[in-house]
Amino acid sequence: MLTMEEASMSTTATRYVYRFGGGVDDGGKGDKNLLGGKGANLDGMAAIGLPVPPGFTITTEMCTRYYTDGGVYPESLKAEVANGIAHIEGVTGKKFGDKADPLLVSVRSGARISMPGMMDTVLNLGLNDETVIGLAAASGDERFAWDSYRRFIQMYSDVVLELDHGAFEEALEIAKEDQGYTLDTEMTAADWKALVTEYKGLVSKLWNKPFPQDVNDQLWGAISAVFGSWQADRAKVYRRLNSIPHDWGTAVNVQAMVFGNMGDTSATGVAFTRDPATGENAYYGEYLINAQGEDVVAGIRTPQYLTRAARERAGAKPLSMEEAMPETYAELARVFQILETHYRDMQDIEFTVQQGKLWMLQTRSGKRTAKAALKIAVDMANEGLITEEEAVARVDPAALDQLLHPTLDPKAPRDVLTKGLPASPGAASGAIVFDADTAERRNELGDSVILVRVETSPEDIHGMHAAKGILTARGGMTSHAAVVARGMGRPCVSGAGSLSIDNAAKTLRIEGRTLKEGDILTIDGSTGEVMAGEVPTVQPELAGDFGILMAWADKVRRLKVRANAETPLDCQTARDFGAEGVGLCRTEHMFFDAARITAVREMILADSEKGRRVALDKLLPEQRDDFAQIFMVMAGLPVTIRLLDPPLHEFLPHGEAEFEEVARAAGVGVEALKRRAAELHEFNPMLGHRGCRLGVTYPEIYEMQARAIFEAALIIKQRSGEAPIPEIMIPLVATKKELELMKAIVDSVAKQVFEEQGASVDYLVGTMIELPRAALKAGEIAEVGEFFSFGTNDLTQTTIGISRDDAGRFLTQYVDKGIFARDPFVSIDVEGVGELIELAAERGRATRSGIKLGICGEHGGDPASIAFCEKTGLDYVSASPYRVPIARLAAAQAALANRK
Repeated sequence: MLTMEEASMSTTATRYVYRFGGGVDDGGKGDKNLLGGKGANLDGMAAIGLPVPPGFTITTEMCTRYYTDGGVYPESLKAEVANGIAHIEGVTGKKFGDKADPLLVSVRSGARISMPGMMDTVLNLGLNDETVIGLAAASGDERFAWDSYRRFIQMYSDVVLELDHGAFEEALEIAKEDQGYTLDTEMTAADWKALVTEYKGLVSKLWNKPFPQDVNDQLWGAISAVFGSWQADRAKVYRRLNSIPHDWGTAVNVQAMVFGNMGDTSATGVAFTRDPATGENAYYGEYLINAQGEDVVAGIRTPQYLTRAARERAGAKPLSMEEAMPETYAELARVFQILETHYRDMQDIEFTVQQGKLWMLQTRSGKRTAKAALKIAVDMANEGLITEEEAVARVDPAALDQLLHPTLDPKAPRDVLTKGLPASPGAASGAIVFDADTAERRNELGDSVILVRVETSPEDIHGMHAAKGILTARGGMTSHAAVVARGMGRPCVSGAGSLSIDNAAKTLRIEGRTLKEGDILTIDGSTGEVMAGEVPTVQPELAGDFGILMAWADKVRRLKVRANAETPLDCQTARDFGAEGVGLCRTEHMFFDAARITAVREMILADSEKGRRVALDKLLPEQRDDFAQIFMVMAGLPVTIRLLDPPLHEFLPHGEAEFEEVARAAGVGVEALKRRAAELHEFNPMLGHRGCRLGVTYPEIYEMQARAIFEAALIIKQRSGEAPIPEIMIPLVATKKELELMKAIVDSVAKQVFEEQGASVDYLVGTMIELPRAALKAGEIAEVGEFFSFGTNDLTQTTIGISRDDAGRFLTQYVDKGIFARDPFVSIDVEGVGELIELAAERGRATRSGIKLGICGEHGGDPASIAFCEKTGLDYVSASPYRVPIARLAAAQAALANRK
């Protein structure tokens, strides 16, 4: 057999296999990009002397090559894998495929970033009709051997052969019913042996071939299945939802099996070094005696608590691991401390106890709720484990969204139906649905839904994302539903054992009450309560750890953060969240108010300047009051006000009654108004008569708005003594001349108002860069404009030629096929739109040094877009009020990343 060095140099200079454990270190050095997260941390744990079963990792680079080469492996990989198996054999003293004392291995995925449950795993690989007899003899436990063999057949048939998993589950349930059993642990060796025969028959029937007996064929089948699972639908959905690049690939980890199903001195479990739901510095986890790891994470059996304190809080009877296995638990607690200190973060750990011996199977930075992430980051900084800046960098800005929305009103009455495990905090109400496809479909129709399942599986990922909350009958706090829901920020109640779900009838029975699909249900993921009907909510209080971390973030960020807001309530919400001004006040939103829409329509449909001015005189006091209220809330802070922008068709009457109402207000006939409306019709209004083109055609509109702004500013200056800072923004400019004409109107009105009032305020006139021509001619436009605000929504539309309103029909496929890395309407298209922004910023600064630059599209709340703005040197971003904290934290992280 070739040595590792010979194998790596035989046909290629690239090494694809790295070994770990048993004192061997092939130099992977914990590189997650190369070894994936799981492989890197297995290598890391082995390097610091923790009990890790020996194994090897096939790199992510091999995964990339696997797809490039059409699923064909390089010849050198076979030799490298053979050396990897030989390494495991050497450490364990067992032989792969040996009939007397066989080596069994697990084959597991491991991407750079944890994707829980999204890719495939095979356990107990190496069993066949002969080695199972050897395993029984070597272990002295025939029941354990045949239990392991049936598990392997079931898992291999599902993952590698892609056979119907339900057929195997059904066979197991029938076998238990025939014997009068309720638990898998009641099955005897003879029972398992009989079930193995039945399972092999199912394989022959469903696959048209016998179950593979050659252990090397088994191994390569499993390796290919794990690589193949990188492109499974559920994995692609998860990557899209979590902005994970599709070209990263997964590693494959092959590792010696250790067994938690060898009797009452064996166990398996999942644990966190701190509570992932609350962030409390207390061990948190679950375990099962006489079980394998999949039993815990898949929610097949309801596990027991790890600590005595957790068991007592829950009022549970089965002993905790701390009580049932005190010596092993003490060793586990010691490992917790080592791992958290080594990795300087809360760890999510999988472990197995084999006949009293503790083995570590995995560690990774644990998924956590936003509340827990804040507490853990702040606590670790206060403990000296990390710095304040590291604490700021640790919290995912998007996760803050979990904290910024209402929770259930504690004073509201609740019709509690049952109580499960509080698996993911937060609360949600919605219509009951029983499958992921229905959840997704109803969400697209605008319905709020609660996904109710016996247990979730990775195939449910799209429905879990679409649902407002998730409720399961089975599974623990570390089940698939719980882990994925926490990562998504979805409330989840799991293990609600009193649920009886009839998927065929679309009904749910809880404690004698029957609910059907579409009935409203409320779940509280913080308490585990399940309630009938909708429960009112209350606004969150943002203080404590949130306030501390945001203060640390504000110390390091450079970018200012403003809000997109046009009502006093939105402005106050934004200011409470730390907004440093208004970056976009869309004046047209004020026009849609029922009290003023008739005057707006009257102005639009007027066929003369005189008629328009009559209608505008009605709107002036309304606009002035709008701006005065905003200036009062934002006293002393800049307020960027965009003059009227949308095409006029958006305001036109639609029905006969609306035409008659406008005709009465204007004193003209209905038919004349209809003719005027027909004259204003446009085939492509979003690229038509809108933005500054309205001001060029009807300057009296912008005159009225400018007067309302300046009069409101002077009112607030007189009332509060603190002058507002209006920044008047001209939309959709394509040429310098357009901006010159519009600025002249604004300046003229300002002069008139200041002379009339005998007072003045400072103000700026700038423009929204939302057309490619404006970006290209930014140097000329900056001769007139005193600030630029990049309107990234329209700039994206006009640059890539895709309507934002229609893109949803096909953009998902564009992302899946790698045409765009992310939806360009969610995250700035850096290579295209981004280059225009950079160019405009450079040319604008060259003309007017110190010109104020910001963005105000929806991208202003997207962390990746904020990182681009920091790199480009913009002055501020503007986001919706509830995304202001997200933008503040993302701006701080961007500043820290830029330092590096």
